[in-house]
Amino acid sequence: MRTLVTMALTLLLAGSMAIAGTVKGIIKDGSTGDPLIGANVLLDGTIIGSTTDADGFFMLKDVPGGSYTLVVSYLGYAEYQTDIRVDGDVSVDISMDAVSLVGRAVEVITNRARERETPVAFTDVPKEQIQARLGSQDIPMVLNTTPSVYATMQGGGSGDARINVRGFDQRNFAIMINGVPVNDMENGWVYWSNWDGVGDATSSIQMQRGLSAVNLAVASIGGTMNILTDPTATKPGVMVKQEIGNDAFLKSTASFGTGLLGGKLAMNGTVVRKTGDGIIDGTWTDAWAYYFGASYNLNKNNRLEAYAIGAPQRHGQNLFRQNIAVYDAEFAKDLKDYDQEALTIYNQAGLKFNQNVAPVTNYNAQQAVEDKLVDRHDASFLNERENFYHKPQVNLNWYSKLTESLNLFSVAYYSGGYGGGTGTQGSLLRQNFFDDGGNPFGELPWSWDWDATIARNQANADGSRGILRNSRNNQYTYGLISKAEYKANDNVKYVVGVDWRTAEIEHYREVRDLLGGEYYRDFTQNDFWSDEDRKRGLGDRIAYDFTNTVDWVGGFGQVEYSKDKVSAYGMFGYSGIKYGHENFFLANEQDENGDPIVSSGPLTRETDWIAGYQAKGGANFRINEDMNVFFNVGYVSKVPIFDEVINDVDGTERGDFNNEHFTSYEMGWAFSDPEGLLAMNISGYYTQWSNRANRRNLTFREADGTELDVLVFLDGIDALHSGIEMEAALKPHKMLRFDGMVSWALWKHTSDAGGEFRLYGEDSDVLTTGTLNFALKDLRVGDAPQFQTALTMTVTPMRGLNLQATGRYYGRHYAGWNPFDRVYQPGTDDLVDRTQSWQAPNYGVLDLHGYYTLPIDVAGLKFRLFGHVFNALDGLYIQDATDNSAFNAWDRDHDADDAEVYFGLPRTFNFGLQINL
Repeated sequence: MRTLVTMALTLLLAGSMAIAGTVKGIIKDGSTGDPLIGANVLLDGTIIGSTTDADGFFMLKDVPGGSYTLVVSYLGYAEYQTDIRVDGDVSVDISMDAVSLVGRAVEVITNRARERETPVAFTDVPKEQIQARLGSQDIPMVLNTTPSVYATMQGGGSGDARINVRGFDQRNFAIMINGVPVNDMENGWVYWSNWDGVGDATSSIQMQRGLSAVNLAVASIGGTMNILTDPTATKPGVMVKQEIGNDAFLKSTASFGTGLLGGKLAMNGTVVRKTGDGIIDGTWTDAWAYYFGASYNLNKNNRLEAYAIGAPQRHGQNLFRQNIAVYDAEFAKDLKDYDQEALTIYNQAGLKFNQNVAPVTNYNAQQAVEDKLVDRHDASFLNERENFYHKPQVNLNWYSKLTESLNLFSVAYYSGGYGGGTGTQGSLLRQNFFDDGGNPFGELPWSWDWDATIARNQANADGSRGILRNSRNNQYTYGLISKAEYKANDNVKYVVGVDWRTAEIEHYREVRDLLGGEYYRDFTQNDFWSDEDRKRGLGDRIAYDFTNTVDWVGGFGQVEYSKDKVSAYGMFGYSGIKYGHENFFLANEQDENGDPIVSSGPLTRETDWIAGYQAKGGANFRINEDMNVFFNVGYVSKVPIFDEVINDVDGTERGDFNNEHFTSYEMGWAFSDPEGLLAMNISGYYTQWSNRANRRNLTFREADGTELDVLVFLDGIDALHSGIEMEAALKPHKMLRFDGMVSWALWKHTSDAGGEFRLYGEDSDVLTTGTLNFALKDLRVGDAPQFQTALTMTVTPMRGLNLQATGRYYGRHYAGWNPFDRVYQPGTDDLVDRTQSWQAPNYGVLDLHGYYTLPIDVAGLKFRLFGHVFNALDGLYIQDATDNSAFNAWDRDHDADDAEVYFGLPRTFNFGLQINL
């Protein structure tokens, strides 16, 4: 050991004594000679790097003597590599070649922001960082070191992550892949299981916070997440990667690139296979993912590109949060606001407990998806909640240079969707937990008693009383985005565009597993069924069956100005949306007695066109080579989502809704040391959200104690989202770098709200209407921490070895809550509940990452070992919380004993080997 230490110290000393030098140069466009501002320069295998300034100049100081590969990358240009020898000062001048029109086109379609030019707050996450930090997690998790971004794995199921930006959930910020929005057309949500494997084919992610520079009429209120997949490369290559991890995790990845063939055609692709048991009980995964890209140069002015991406998968889910004591009684006991009496009814089931899974014995029946039978993942247990889905997306891009001043960029795309999620239907039996002596614990939690349910169904003469069902969501979306860019002169550019989309979404439930019975009798209202039709077998539709349509058309105009130290833009966009609904369980007409007229066909609804618009602009001023400031302002009138317009359970259409409104102001300052020692940026934002809408079925208690089941449309929810963000990078030594961020926020409701309720009779006629009032003023917006900070330390003690440690800390995390819980009657101010939602304990977590590129070359093969340890200290913390749970609260006074939560995942790891040719 003493000899090895002596040798290691000798090698390090020898390296430090080698002649150090400076590498500097200028990077320009190969055809125009213009300097490329913000190009990334890196010595391969080290953290020694920089970006070019306004003159295209870069400098790398104190570079240890030796041989290196200098790598230069810039969006829209072929990557440049050259071998250099440092034994003193080295000077290089580099000319980069644009990759036909593809780079500019992707930039135009996705509205990528540029350093020191675009007046928005944004963070770039290049491929190197994605590979270094993401590991086996869902792709949003790599953004947790970005200011005001909070992502969690929720219940631990693969693909069940969620992300929040500036206090807005996924419905109010845009997620785009290669410039195409992927938010759900009905409700704006994004299901990350549909994009499992995207991280392996991603070249970069840009998170633009706030209204962003996107000019499409998308929900970019909290921000825009732009994901760019790997471009077709100019050089051929092959990559294979094998990963293993805890709980039988196994992931295999293979990628290829053909390079440019015949000066015309280039192709690349990635295939991923992933399996594992999951760290939380029953959260297994069985997934594939694929990506394919191709580009073809028709001529020097026209280029076609095609992309296809998808992830057919099945995985077990953990969708039911629990009382804190269910996961860890000691943790709950130590909380000062947890009522100790509550511990008498909650049994500690452990951090890996999942209420959605339970064992089953001697039951081997297959399960149905439409007319197909599928095997269960494991014969020893049954998942109540399983997700199975495949949502492919295909893009065809055409980039055309019409004249020297006019370019046209168009994307036609298709996105399908087939699958759904499982759950229960009817009456099933539960079981409590027992200790070693057979004595029952407290009342909660419970789990399903599959064996008892199956035995009861088998003995029941009238079929199964309780079953497993599939909630299906089959859909298609077609769309076209086309943008024309006209450069009027050296300083002014105009962009106009159109955005058209149409979607059809089929919703229904079907019998998945009869759990021992011969059929299931469905008593759901169905105007077209006879009594015999109510006997439903495997794959038959039950509960509901309807199809929704969404049509969208929009256009925009934008002007951009850039001269000397100033760059600015202004844009206006207008869109129209129309919703349609066809319900196959309800008749379209009724007779004078309120009975359905079957011959009238299925119930149909169609709205008029609903208009929305946005206007925004900003400017950036470069003070000098080191500093710049920016500001932007915007106003958005956002069309309500489908559920706020049509109740697709009974076809109720609301005609008196109003758009939601957002007004946003933002400003920032950035500094970048030309010698690469320090870079930082600070931004502040102030966003007002007015007339937020919501709809909920609610049980309302009148003054005389009468309970009414009503449908409430809640209007006028106003909120303020404001905060300060800071990012910084410090490189005090050639082998050491620090990256940090801090964000502090104030997200709160600024006024009370009112809502209209409707009471329906048995025939769905409106019997009465009225108003309700909701106490919301000064209550904090929940579901994400309002203070967060992160620090990453990167060390490269030797060439090819990269070690990272990332610490994150979160505070002021108010639990998510339901505004409908805060109903009150005027004149009862002393009874109004204005208590803040429960605040989860502050917490920190440490992640470790590393990779080592082996210094060997076997027949052109390069080998890299890598590893990740998440939650390395195995910390115990609450990452997601719901206030005053309807299912798990003790006394509903907004304390810790009333919250239902997900704890952060225990320590996990994965490591592997990557081989490149």
